[in-house]
Order: sequence, then structure tokens, then C-alpha cells
Amino acid sequence: MNSPTIISIIAIYFLILYIISYLTGKDDSNNVFFKAGRDSKWYVVAFGMVGASLSGVTFISVPGWIESSQFSYLQVVFGYFVGYLIVSYVLLPVYYKLNLTSIYEYLDIRFGRSAHLTGAFYFFISRLLGASFRLFLVAIVLQQFVFENWNIPFPVTVGISIALIWIYTFKGGIKTIVWTDTLQTLFMILAVIFSIVSILNNIDLSMSEYLLSDKFKSMNQVFFTENINDRNHFFKSFIGGIFVTVCMTGLDQDMMQKNLTCKSLKEAQINMISFSFVLVIVTALFMFLGSLLFTFKDINGISIPIMDGQVRTDLLFPEIALNSELGIILGISFLLGLIAAAYSSADSALTSLTTSFCIDFLGMNKTTQNKKTRKFVHLLMSILLMIIIIIYKYVLSSNVIDSLLTVASYTYGPLLGLFAFGLFTDRKLKGNMIYIVVIIAPILTYLINVSPTIISYLNYDVLFECEKLSWECAEIYAKENLYIFGYELLPINGLITMGGLYISSKKCQ
Repeated sequence: MNSPTIISIIAIYFLILYIISYLTGKDDSNNVFFKAGRDSKWYVVAFGMVGASLSGVTFISVPGWIESSQFSYLQVVFGYFVGYLIVSYVLLPVYYKLNLTSIYEYLDIRFGRSAHLTGAFYFFISRLLGASFRLFLVAIVLQQFVFENWNIPFPVTVGISIALIWIYTFKGGIKTIVWTDTLQTLFMILAVIFSIVSILNNIDLSMSEYLLSDKFKSMNQVFFTENINDRNHFFKSFIGGIFVTVCMTGLDQDMMQKNLTCKSLKEAQINMISFSFVLVIVTALFMFLGSLLFTFKDINGISIPIMDGQVRTDLLFPEIALNSELGIILGISFLLGLIAAAYSSADSALTSLTTSFCIDFLGMNKTTQNKKTRKFVHLLMSILLMIIIIIYKYVLSSNVIDSLLTVASYTYGPLLGLFAFGLFTDRKLKGNMIYIVVIIAPILTYLINVSPTIISYLNYDVLFECEKLSWECAEIYAKENLYIFGYELLPINGLITMGGLYISSKKCQ
């Protein structure tokens, strides 16, 4: 597929989004931007949240992860499902009872301004990094397959991507997002289904024949229970998945802002449960597609793309969809699915970052008098996203989905500890000790994570085979012989935070 065709498809797609933006953004008051007038249909929100949760990370990175991790990611996804139940019946009732716009207002009500600012800050960092991860994926695909041919620099590619999002979200905010996410989820699911059908037809196998093939069996292991030291052991993945969901959905303004646009708590809970079922099914589809992509690669001798000297399995799906002999229809469906997946999460992240900064940091009320400030903050958030994405191109080396969940372990841990301490204890915080606790907890968590490598590095006897003692050598030895931490780092971080808060707090009088 040539570059002009790709650009034409992107242009038509965004024209549709702008029409939706125009129809939903006629009332650009802060109440509509932040809460959509609390009049959204639960089933519209639920369907749209699938796209926002999966994003370009799932669309590209999960299929590209299959050969090295098999179907182990499903262990995390099963944990997600339990996490959604906790969000539905523990957190949502609190948010609706207090009629919150930003969920971090809860921390202000429970502990005061210091806790409020701390929670909002960690969300801000978490969502800024997470949204940048997601947009980074679509940006490198556009760069690799479109703009590189025109000698357009990567920063320009990123700037165009961000500008397109800014244009259709700056007026309608969350009301626009609820509807655009629904459209984008539809495109994404249709794209993965069409891709599966196209590849199966090309390799001349039916679904049942492929499921019984040796190639599929070599990549389809879901449960890893043999060695607790392994990073992807079932217990670590499942428990980590629960807490990832509680934090990245229930304690995240981005995801909760959509839920809070529903008319009532009951509708928001129905939305969340329905969404969780669909999410598990769709994620499994993406993983199945990943196995097909690697099968197709091996049959046709396709090389995994290299970018900046690094092998990028994240680019295997676009390489096959856009440059193989599977036809232009698959290429078009892939592009629509990719753009939908990437922008369905990025646009809502941009809106939630704007909401959090305005409500939590600037203390804005919900009247129309602050519209100019809100629009300026919206532009500022766009620029921040652009800068971070450009930085990622030069520092990110591992699979994006793995990187995203690893970063979440450090940035969402303090949020988890803060909310858990507020919900499950009756103690008050003393002074500004909270700031010390939320700084120390992620540092201790990082030290726990690298402790196996530190132990190996200090153990000269077991490293005698290395020509020169090095950190890389110690890492290899630790991975092969010691306990390696996985996604359970998130609850560990939360427990450290909660313990620190308990020690520095006092009983309510």
C-alpha cells in the first residue's frame, strides 16, 4: 500500500471524527467537557471503553509478543476481570455517593489537600507516560510506513498525530470521547476479525485446522505454574492483573471519567461488568491473531522489522498488513483498526489530563467562566504528550505492553496505597509526611525489583564465567537462577505505601 493511499484513508477517518465532534461539541461548557452532563448511555460507554482500554498497545504489541511469551498474557487478563468486579462494587459507589468530577477529590475529602495533590500528581505522571506509550506505537508505524518515504522527521509525525487529536477534542471533551470511542472500538474489532480471516484463507487452513496444528500448539500455552521464580508465573500474573485493573481503571481519572458520565451508579456498574466480559474475549482474539502473524511470517520468510538498529516485534503486524500480498482490503482494515485503537485511548487521556489538571491542581469550578483556562491547559497537555513520545523513540527498547505494565507498577503503587488506606482504615494523616512516604515507596519497590540482580552482582563466585563482571551478566544469571519479580510489584508498592502511611498517621478522635 502506497503512502498517498494511507494518507487518504487517515484523512477520511478523521473527517468522520470531526463530524462527530461538531455534533457533540455544540455545548462546550465545562460541565459537558468534564462530565458530558452525566447523561451517557451505559452500553455506549461500555463498548467505547473496550477501545480505550486496549488501545494501540494491544492492537500491535500484544500480537507481537506472542512468540516470546505465548498466551501467558491471558493470565493477567483473567486477573483484570476480578479487578473490574472490585472497581464496580468498591470504588464506583464511593465516587457516585460523593458526586465527584475528579476521583482524586475523594482524597481531599478524606485526608485534605496534601493527599489530593499527591493522588492527582501520581495519576498525572502515570497517564502522561501511559498515553505516550500508546501514541508512540501509532507514531512509529506512520513513520516507518508513510512519512519515512517522504523524509519527514519523526517529531513532525508526532506533532501531526497530536494535532489531529487536539482538534476534535478541544470543545466537546468527554462527551465527544464517549461517541468517538464507540466508533473506534467498532473499527478495531472489525480489523482484527478481518485480519484473522484473511491470514487463515491465505495459509489455506480453517479455524479448526489451525487450532489443531503443531504451529499453534507451540505458541498457545496460557498457564505457567512450574516455577514460581519465573516472571510470568500464574500467581504473579493473576494477582498483578487484579491490581493493575484496580489502579489503571478504578484509580485512573481517564477510565473513571467515562463511567461517571452514566446517569446512575447502577448503570455505571452494568457498564463496567459488560465491558469486562467483552474485554477478555477481544484480548484473546488479539493473541490468537498474534499466533497467526508469526505462522504467516515463518511460512513466507518475512523478517521482523528493524528500527533504529533494534528488532521491533511491535511492527510485525503492520509489516504483514501493509507490505505483504494479502491485499489492499486488509491494509485498509488494519489502518482503520490501528488508528482507532491508538486514538481511542489517546483522546480520552488528553481529556482526563486536562480535567485533572483543571480540577485538582488549579481548583477550577465547573462554570463557563474558566473555559479559556481549560482550553489553554488542553493545549499544554498536547504539547507534553508530544515531547514524551519523541523521547520514547530514543530510549524505549523492549515490547511496549511489557514496558507499560512495568512503569505502572511504580507510578500507580502510591495511588493504590492512598486509596486503600482511606477506604479500609479510619486514621488521619499527620502533616506533610505523605510526601515522604509516596517518594520512598516507589524507590523501595525498585530496589526490591533489582535485588536479585544486586545479589548476583555481589556474588563473584557464580559469575566466574563472565570475562568481566558486569550488571548485564548479573541480570542474566538472576533471570536464570533467582526469583524474578513481575506484575506483583504493583501490590507490593501499594502495601509499602499503605504501611508508611499507617506508621505516620494518627487515630481519628
